This record gives sequence, C-alpha cells and structure tokens, in this order.
Amino acid sequence: MSKRILSIVLCLAMICGLSACSGGGATASKAESANSAQAASSSADICTLKGWGEAMKAKYNGKQITVAMASHPSTEAFQKMQTEFTDLTGIKVVWDIVEETNLKSKQLLDAQGAGNYDVFMVDAFWMSEYASKNILLPIEQYAKDTAKTPAWFDYDDIMPAYRNGIAGAGGVNYGIPTAGETRFVAYRTDLFKKYNKTPPKTMDDFLALAKFFNGKENGLYGVAMRAQKGIHFASGWMSLMYNFGGGFLDQSTIGKDKVVVTANSPETVKSLQYYVDLLKCAPPDVGTYTHEEALGAFMSGKTAMWLDATALANQITDPKTSKVSDKVGFVPTPTGPAGDGAALAGWNLAIPKSSKNPDLAWAFITYMASKEKSVEYVKDGGTATRSSVFDNEELKAANPSFAAQKAALVAANGLVEKGLSWIPQHDQINQILEIAGNYGNAALAGDITVQQACDKSQKDISDLIGG
Repeated sequence: MSKRILSIVLCLAMICGLSACSGGGATASKAESANSAQAASSSADICTLKGWGEAMKAKYNGKQITVAMASHPSTEAFQKMQTEFTDLTGIKVVWDIVEETNLKSKQLLDAQGAGNYDVFMVDAFWMSEYASKNILLPIEQYAKDTAKTPAWFDYDDIMPAYRNGIAGAGGVNYGIPTAGETRFVAYRTDLFKKYNKTPPKTMDDFLALAKFFNGKENGLYGVAMRAQKGIHFASGWMSLMYNFGGGFLDQSTIGKDKVVVTANSPETVKSLQYYVDLLKCAPPDVGTYTHEEALGAFMSGKTAMWLDATALANQITDPKTSKVSDKVGFVPTPTGPAGDGAALAGWNLAIPKSSKNPDLAWAFITYMASKEKSVEYVKDGGTATRSSVFDNEELKAANPSFAAQKAALVAANGLVEKGLSWIPQHDQINQILEIAGNYGNAALAGDITVQQACDKSQKDISDLIGG
C-alpha cells in the first residue's frame, strides 16, 4: 500500500471513529453520515494543512480576494503569513489597510452594494450596528460546517469570553475573534512583599490596598487608571461597573420598543462612587489620563497598582519600556458584590454579505485564525485569543502575564454567562459613553456629586435614545 493510500485510509478512520476532521469537534449527524463517499473523501483531503491547501488550490487557484483591515499589530501578523497562504491555496490577497477611524465608514459604504471587499476586520464596538443593518454572514454556518472547516481550525478552542462576548449581537456570532483584551490588575511585587500584602481578590480589597499604598512612600500613589473626560472615563468606570451590578442600559430591553436607561440605578451610583473613591488614590492629574498616561504612571513606578487592558501587559514586562518590569505581578479584575464582569473588547474577521467570494473569504479566515497557525500568529505579533495559546509553554515563558490573562478571561466570561455584553449593543453606544464619561469626570473633579452625575447621565441618555 502506498504512503498516499495509507494516509487516506488513516484519515478516513479518524473521520469514522472520532469525527476528528469536523470543525469545532462536532460529531456528524445521521443525515451528514448518509452523504456520499465523495463527502468523506473531501473531508479526508482537509485533515492536514497540506491536504487542505491542495483541496483549496484545486478549487480556487489564481482567484483573488480583497480584505479591509485596520492598521493593527494583528494585521501585520496576518500579512507575514500571507505568502504561505497564497503558496498553499493559490488564493491571492489584496490588502486595504485603513486607519481605524476610517475603516468602519469604508466597510459600511462597500456593504451597501459595491461588494469590493471579501473580508472585514470588525471591532466589537461595531457589531450591534452591523447586525442591525444585516451586512454580515453568520459565521457559524462556516465554522461548524464539516465540509468547509477542518478539525485543525478548532472553533471551540477560542476562549469562550471572546467567542461569545465580542463576536456577535443578538445571540448570533458574525466574526472569528483574532485580537482581544480584557482587563486585569498589575501590582508591584516588591512593595507587596515589603509591606506583607496580598494581591486583591475583591473590590473591597482593591480599594483598601489603594488607600494603604497611597502616600505610603515619597511620590507613591495607590493606583493608576484611565479617567479623562468622555469615553476614556466611561471605559475606566466600566472596568468595574458590572461587578457592582450597574450599567448604563438594561440590556434585556435593547432592540425593543423602549430601551430602559439605568444610569442612575442604585447599583450604577454605587459603582461610580467606588470609582471616584478609588481615583482619589491615584496621581492628582488622573482626570486627564487615557490608557497611555495610566500605563506610563505605573511603568515609571509612581503607583502600586494599575487596572487596564491585558493587551498592554507586554509593555509592563519589557525592561526597555518599564522601570518595574522585573517586579510586577498580575491578577484578574477583582470580584464585586455582583460577581465577576471584566471588560471585553477586540477585533474579529468577518464575511460581508456583499462579498462575491464568501468561500474564498472563509478559506482566508480558516488559515489565518486557526489553532494550527495560532502560535506562529502570536510570535508574529498577533494577540492571543485561544486557550491552547495561553497554555503554550514557549509562549508562557516569553509572556509572564499569560496565566493571569487566561484567568482574567475566565472572569470576564462571568459577564457573558449573565447574558450581558461589556459593550452594550446599542447603535448609539459611543454617544452614551461620552455622556456618562463627561459627568463622571465632573464628579471626580468635585464639580457635581456622584448622584448628580448619574442623574444627569440618566436624563441625557434618555433624551438621546428616547428611553
């Protein structure tokens, strides 16, 4: 028996016995099993990356797709992987790399009919609007199609918080997460050891530690977070809002006749009071901080703790950029009175309904976002979104925060399990965040009280959306 025949026999055995070549590990239905031997042969062809590439090249050699991507490290990683993809499949890729501020408008315009793009890179903040305008294909029709998706793609390996928290809207997933972040706490291990303190597990712990370290040594503050007027303040506030049971909207009412605004609910008020109290333990200019200034304050050694995006962790552990790189630890966002609910944000690869080449687009996504290529992707500068990547020993050694990042994503999934989106899926969410962040910043400055900030947010958001 030739090696080629033996390979096919072994692969068919896996299909029959283990369903190993089905996407996402799903078993085939009786109807699927009853399909012809041609389907089994097709599945055998895609059991390996090489076999899949041969199958793709037989169908699509010389064809071309156009992708609309943001200028982003993940895009740069995909571009590094493109030569092998084209060599493997024969599919050529035209890249339209656009700054984030212009990408959305270009995508929406193209989706109205031109159909020049085959793959969209979609921010989680845009998903609800894209879903309401019906411009993306449901991605699970590809990801769980055993004829189109090999086992080595492994849809279920994507961290549940990303897969179910940033990839869709209204219970339907439209994208494959390829870059994401939650938020977690970084803390100075040298200071915690010196004063015999343990990292925070609860919000009460977090505030108590911030107060303890604030002014404990000359020039030392308790914490650094983003708090600049507008969206930055709202984003920082949302880092802990859900842990208190708060929220700007009752998300169960989104999409209904009347959206209920909850910006001055007792839980939301309590969360803002907590945030303002926490920020009193930050450097005095914290009211001007975006994520960049907050990061800089911690990396320069000015604060004992920091709570922000996991995507920034590599800068904290890099001795070229951080004075505290060798004395830092990480833990998930602390649990609050309402449990866990850390931030979730990120980017997806999606297929617009206007694409003239959806199957070619899925071939591109299959390769670029697969478990098979995930380690290479991260080494090339991409962001980890898969469970297996966080557990990879080589990558863990190079990324000291990986274990804490995975734990933070498990905590973040607590929000998903409650049926909540960290970014409320409302078309006017950016305006909502701007309103809440303006008043929250005013409360921090002492211009108004916390209760007034929430009451004013309630009125203005209600006026905005008719809630």
